[in-house]
Amino acid sequence: MINKKIAIITGITGQDAPYLAKLLLEKNYKVIGILRESFSVNLSNLDYLGIKSKVIFETCDLSNMASVINILNKYNPDEFYNLASQSSVGLSFAKPTETLSFNINSVINILEAIRITNNKIRFYQASSSEIFGDIDTLPIKETTVFNPVSPYGISKASAHWIVVNYRKAYGLYTTSGILFNHESVLRSNDFIIKKVIKTAIDIKDGKQDILEVGNIDIKRDFGYAPNYVEAMYLMMQKEKSDDYIICSGKSVSLKEIIYYIFDYFKLDKNKIVVNEKFIRPNEIKDIYGNSSKAKQILNWNYDLDFFEVLDIIINEELKR
Repeated sequence: MINKKIAIITGITGQDAPYLAKLLLEKNYKVIGILRESFSVNLSNLDYLGIKSKVIFETCDLSNMASVINILNKYNPDEFYNLASQSSVGLSFAKPTETLSFNINSVINILEAIRITNNKIRFYQASSSEIFGDIDTLPIKETTVFNPVSPYGISKASAHWIVVNYRKAYGLYTTSGILFNHESVLRSNDFIIKKVIKTAIDIKDGKQDILEVGNIDIKRDFGYAPNYVEAMYLMMQKEKSDDYIICSGKSVSLKEIIYYIFDYFKLDKNKIVVNEKFIRPNEIKDIYGNSSKAKQILNWNYDLDFFEVLDIIINEELKR
């Protein structure tokens, strides 16, 4: 009998982790989902995918290395996927200290715990396109210089270099997925795409009058979360660890997306109102990446148009 591989996933209640957990369960992994606390936990995303009863839940304070060591000693995982972070760019401006502290220290604690307990554990870090910030030369590649413009971007850039350092200095298997924006029905309502869809439905149903937005002229590289977690898995299966950009390869403006959603629900675009409080101090005007390295080495392919993704998300949201 072949022993099941064991994977630990942090951030298990978020958007990406449930899709990743589902993928690993289908590949016969034993999946341990890490919670920050055992009370007031929202497991609806795992429930939606029908896997809540198949995941083993553990509480662990990632800001406490001893807590991480205890989890590693208890399960001795083959793979550790770190998807936990303060992940809102907007919130990072309001809470920079909290964002920097958790997003950096949690990564150090996990990697150091792996180094101490079992240096054969493979580690995946959820990096972000926000590490590149405001860049003149597009598309962005793995070799593009970092220029983050938000506390969130700075925290992710710092964590990224820590991951590289543990690979080169200590010989650990560490890989970072530099994911550009990716969405799904599991995204929380405070993120822009889900916020727009949810508000549009509420306007259609007469529950809300307007959609308040910030700068909608900015452009982003958007993809579909279930496809992007496949890349995470593939990164962890290579003989040699490395960092990879995961993206669609083209950008689309928020205005185009919002107008598409409003047209879908046949709503008056005069109900879209710019509110200054949603405009960030620093904003990236346009960003998109090049995922040719992932396509070549990981054999990861992505060909969805984001308006196709919007149709999927809208239809799923209406069913929910």
